[in-house]
Amino acid sequence: MTAVPFTKASACGNDFLIIDGMHAPADLIAFTRAICDRHNGVGADGVEWLFPAQDADIRARLLNADGGEAEISGNGTRCVAAYLCTETPREKVTVRTGAGIKTCTLTSHTDLLFEFETAMGEAQVGDEFLIKVAFGEVRGIPVSMGNPHFSVFVDEFPIGWQAEGAEIGKHHDFKHGINVEFVKVRDAENIEVRFFERGVGETQSSGTGSCAAAVASIFSKRAKSPVRVHAAGGAQTVHWDGQVLLRGPAQIICRGEYLI
Repeated sequence: MTAVPFTKASACGNDFLIIDGMHAPADLIAFTRAICDRHNGVGADGVEWLFPAQDADIRARLLNADGGEAEISGNGTRCVAAYLCTETPREKVTVRTGAGIKTCTLTSHTDLLFEFETAMGEAQVGDEFLIKVAFGEVRGIPVSMGNPHFSVFVDEFPIGWQAEGAEIGKHHDFKHGINVEFVKVRDAENIEVRFFERGVGETQSSGTGSCAAAVASIFSKRAKSPVRVHAAGGAQTVHWDGQVLLRGPAQIICRGEYLI
């Protein structure tokens, strides 16, 4: 029997397990699925596997709860930054992700609760377009934050929006699947969002999803920067002026060992 040490962290309810890559088992996919299981494992939306990097403080490889690899999680990256700050106090953390190097700047810190502003890079945003799904037609705005998103604007969140999000996410127009946001605009500075993510399903929050929803709202002139993004797990702030800046919390929840 082998003990794999882990740290669990959460960013607005979007939770991740952080594990040193030196403990990576041979079957990384099966292990990730098992440890992320919320009934028979530790439970998480994904695992951030950490490896050395020559051009950053750390390299993070993200596997979602289903074992599928994702380019980046904004919230997961912030959780990695919080983890590193508990290991060695610092003001900035650079994390190499599948979507490039992201810099997290510490803005506040109380015990195991951290707040960072993360430079998320440039957003690629397209014009709104329509897709046909089983429950009807849906219009959305595609945004890439290094990973793909589709933001659908609604007056109210539909009953069963999770099923709609699952169908949109697997639509044939999106060859590699897509993260889906349902966006309700409160006013020019505030939006409310529900997230359905590739390889995970419904999440309490999403960092890149918050960025995508805010960018789509600003791009379509429904809101203006900065935008406060309210989700089930809490709120984050997105600035978009060429570069996207994401500000939000990350909290270390616990540490432990998973036996295999």
